[in-house]
Amino acid sequence: MKTSKTSSSKRDLLSIQDLSSLDIDRILGLASKLKKEHKAGRDRQLLRGKTLGMIFQKPSTRTRVSFEVGMYQMGGTAVYLSASEIQLARGETIEDTAKTLSGYLDCIMARVYDHTDVQKLATYAKIPVINGLSDAFHPCQILADLLTMKEHKKKLKGLKLAWLGDGDNVCNDLMLGCAKTGISMAAACPKGYEPTEEITRLARSEGAKTGAQITMGDDPAAAAKDADVIATDTFISIGKEGEWATRESVFIPKYQVNSEIMKLAKKDAIFMHCLPAKRGQEVTADVIDGPQSVVWDEAENRLHAQKAVLCFLMKTA
Repeated sequence: MKTSKTSSSKRDLLSIQDLSSLDIDRILGLASKLKKEHKAGRDRQLLRGKTLGMIFQKPSTRTRVSFEVGMYQMGGTAVYLSASEIQLARGETIEDTAKTLSGYLDCIMARVYDHTDVQKLATYAKIPVINGLSDAFHPCQILADLLTMKEHKKKLKGLKLAWLGDGDNVCNDLMLGCAKTGISMAAACPKGYEPTEEITRLARSEGAKTGAQITMGDDPAAAAKDADVIATDTFISIGKEGEWATRESVFIPKYQVNSEIMKLAKKDAIFMHCLPAKRGQEVTADVIDGPQSVVWDEAENRLHAQKAVLCFLMKTA
């Protein structure tokens, strides 16, 4: 699997696979510390004088705001770069854009459609590149998810997470994140909507090192049984809106997270969703707005996990 194609002089985050288990532990530890300091009104200026360039091909709420606010809280600056407003829109190559921005910025975050775009940025940029979301991976979300699970469950290794729905970019990186941290993950996806065999094999290989079991099937009830965490995502990702008529009949109601599915999990199971959510589709309102839902903690943790990633890649902490 191709994730980052970079020299040894810098680190990029294009997928969770770019991080070792030790890297993840370090980032989560720093994120937890930064969160506590922020709550106490003691934000350290670890990124003073640093500038992050944020390239957006896709719309965003959490990614843009969390990165922008995170840079501000740590004394840095974030520059918003809409792909439709910079020279990429007029045919400048990604390679030339990467080289140019390397002379101005300290780090690039890109939210793109095609994963090869962020790969090219990483290859030609002399500064760290972060995948803010691509069609293949979403590493920043998974670090926030892991932080949230650790906060609520007090551990990661030995947990069981059930994924219901599309084997999408979030599912791909979540499998890798679970495998690297010792979380067993049972994914229930409709036939034809599973993660690629390459990612599944890689996750299982990583899981063999930590004791995590990565299983794949199409039965939501079997996946949810005795789970510590139930997670899902929208059934229709950005750019695939035209598939909704087909996907609706495939995903609803079988793969919807509802109260009956939650009852199959452990009594203290938590519900997670990367947002935005569509109530009545992938999850019912009583679950996402209920007492087992931790989606707002999860959303907030994007801020703290990303601050830690920025410090980790720019080597300021």
